[in-house]
Amino acid sequence: MSGLFTFGESMGVIAADGIGPLAYARSFSFGVGGAESNVAIGVARLGGEATWLGRVGPDATGALISRRLTDSGVRAMAIPDDMFTGLMVRYKRSGEFMHVDYHRAGSAGSRLTPADIPPALLREAGVVHVTGITPALSSTCRAAVFQSVETAVAAGVPVSIDVNYRGKLWSRPDAAAVLRDLVSMADIVFAGPDEASLFVDGDDQLGGLAKLGPTEVIVKDGGRGCVALINGERHEVPALPVTVIDPIGAGDAFVAGYLADRLAGAAPAQCLRTAIAAGAFAVTVPGDCEGLPDRAELAALTGGDIRR
Repeated sequence: MSGLFTFGESMGVIAADGIGPLAYARSFSFGVGGAESNVAIGVARLGGEATWLGRVGPDATGALISRRLTDSGVRAMAIPDDMFTGLMVRYKRSGEFMHVDYHRAGSAGSRLTPADIPPALLREAGVVHVTGITPALSSTCRAAVFQSVETAVAAGVPVSIDVNYRGKLWSRPDAAAVLRDLVSMADIVFAGPDEASLFVDGDDQLGGLAKLGPTEVIVKDGGRGCVALINGERHEVPALPVTVIDPIGAGDAFVAGYLADRLAGAAPAQCLRTAIAAGAFAVTVPGDCEGLPDRAELAALTGGDIRR
């Protein structure tokens, strides 16, 4: 395997249709989501090889996760577990504010252990991708992330981390202590400006993150695009003008675009352009992973500027 390897918790997503308080919602859609599985689907839809591993429960949601990943071209390694598959409930309280509730404490996904992850898959990967969500779920999940990263580093496999801080899962001080260690072992780090401030004081977030060790630092900033410091060279790419329907999953689409092109051997500037375009496309469609584009769709969005 020379593609992406990633692991973490995927959940069912219950999303209220329309805008307003959840109490007044009269219809809902049901899908799947999870930062790592979103990235795996995004890479696969862009033509890359992607493997996702995680635990799922003996329920319809777990079966749907496996099927959705497989149908998207991802090698899905779903480990059966006796506990339930986690759920996310989200609704748009207003046109500008999305509210998310998690129902994942004690879930199948939170029971991931270091023994679940075959070292051979880590050593054979083109990139091992982790997020700051998984170590927040349980002590065994945290151990699995650190052991996997250490195995990949020892094998010379590039490690990517999306900081993905979630305040509902742990406090900023607790997260900063753990995620700083992970960032220091990574080759590639993705963070939003607020996430970067977990580790970096002052205005030079790119330089501050790079001093921790990564050679590819990307700060993604939504509608303002992104800035990056890659092998010492600074890049800045503006966002594409699109109509935002659903912002959830845009960051995962961005990461998938960057990693798909990196795995394909593209230059850093091209990786960033694809990342921006993938993120822009994702927000035009409701759902966590439903809007992740293929190459033809990216070309339509950008007028043919995105090539493999």
